[in-house]
Amino acid sequence: MALFSCTRLGSRSVLASLSRFPARLNSVNYAQAASNAPKITFVKFEPPKEEHHDVRNAKLNRPLSPHLTIYSFQLTAVLSITHRATGMMLTTYASALGIGALVSQNDISHYITMIEGLNLSPATLFLAKVIIAAPLGYHFANGIRHLYWDTAKGLSIKEVYSTGYAMLGAAAAITLFLAAL
Repeated sequence: MALFSCTRLGSRSVLASLSRFPARLNSVNYAQAASNAPKITFVKFEPPKEEHHDVRNAKLNRPLSPHLTIYSFQLTAVLSITHRATGMMLTTYASALGIGALVSQNDISHYITMIEGLNLSPATLFLAKVIIAAPLGYHFANGIRHLYWDTAKGLSIKEVYSTGYAMLGAAAAITLFLAAL
């Protein structure tokens, strides 16, 4: 029985090209070759069972991440968070003053007279005014900074930090000006 049929490839046949190999190619013991073949076993694939990441990390002896204990806040993140917080404070101020004006029995002069009657020191009054004016001063100064950014200027990291420090100085100046009134 011939292993290969004689087909023509150009001017040479397949058998002619095989003639240069040793003669043992023609006398292959297929039973012996099959016994030396690696055994293949098929196993049904099952996806890994769901395991909580804390359990997996405990099995692998991985330490817990220190998270915020090692994180150093960047100026940009702190200024962004503070801008949002001061916006919420100003909303609370406006809502409280609006609702207070609707439900109060007296006008504002009565409440000013009540505060003057407490005989608070000038330092205490100034500190109270600073606490009230600080969110407005900060939010106003940072809003101007954001408007500057909207012109597509000052967006490099160096400029963002320099405008951040300048904005903090302007916010302090605005706050002190409002508290001094």
